[in-house]
Amino acid sequence: MYLITHRLTLRELVEHDWQAVLAYQSKPDYLRLQTWEERTEQDVQAFIQQFITWQQEQPRTKFQFAITLSAKPQQLIGICGIRKETVDSQEADVGYEIDPSFWGHGYATETARKLLAFGFDELQLHRIWAWTLLDNVASSRVLEKLGMQREGQLRQNRWIKGRWRDLVIYGILRDEWAAR
Repeated sequence: MYLITHRLTLRELVEHDWQAVLAYQSKPDYLRLQTWEERTEQDVQAFIQQFITWQQEQPRTKFQFAITLSAKPQQLIGICGIRKETVDSQEADVGYEIDPSFWGHGYATETARKLLAFGFDELQLHRIWAWTLLDNVASSRVLEKLGMQREGQLRQNRWIKGRWRDLVIYGILRDEWAAR
């Protein structure tokens, strides 16, 4: 499966993608927002294998994609996904992560916009939601640009790098998306 944007191709993950994912998940800018202190080959291989396993589920409820530059389709710059809890669920969560070397170019917004369109148009969802750390201002801006509304804050919900962090929840409904 492929989802195409103006500058990006979102494609199914394959086993050898672990090397590119490990390369960016090992960068200090990436790690500062994660619960883990480091990533190993085994960690990332298992991470990618989980997503490949999801591809085999029928009916499918979880879609996780490699984000690649359309001009350089072999260059993986991140991963993203949209996930329903159950087959009958009318809502899903979206998430994305971009290699820090590619931050600030609008790729996260372009990726998330395509995931929302896929969720509402193809999966026929009623609601799509996402979470981000309160201190991840850039990610909050991405979600707000897409018309997602801040729905709540989970105080001291994640232990990251020696302290509790707040999560912010965003959501958008089908009719809000259609009105944009």
